[in-house]
Amino acid sequence: QVQLVESGGGLVQAGGSLRLSCAASGPIFKIDVMGWYRQAPGKQRELVATVRSYGVTNYGDSVKGRFTTSRDNAKNTVYLQMNNLRPEDTGVYYCHAEALTYGGRSFDDYWGQGTQVTVSS
Repeated sequence: QVQLVESGGGLVQAGGSLRLSCAASGPIFKIDVMGWYRQAPGKQRELVATVRSYGVTNYGDSVKGRFTTSRDNAKNTVYLQMNNLRPEDTGVYYCHAEALTYGGRSFDDYWGQGTQVTVSS
């Protein structure tokens, strides 16, 4: 089974920075998209950023220009550098991957357990 483990969340003041990491492990043959979603209390989960295996990125409108995602394909790891954080960035950040396992027939969705990011004003 593919597992995603996030790290790097925490408490930061507005205007500060945090860096999240997510490492995928298990019987992985190939990962297509890796990325980040977040969910604030009482709100739906929303896209933060994704990056494809060949480097193309996509960002949610609210984080463009402040957040940067990247990945290390050799390590099956994705990163999220968050700068100029705002209180509205507070939420649980979930790592996501579309992965094909050895013996699998299609890419499946996998999620991490989530890491809390809290931005104080």
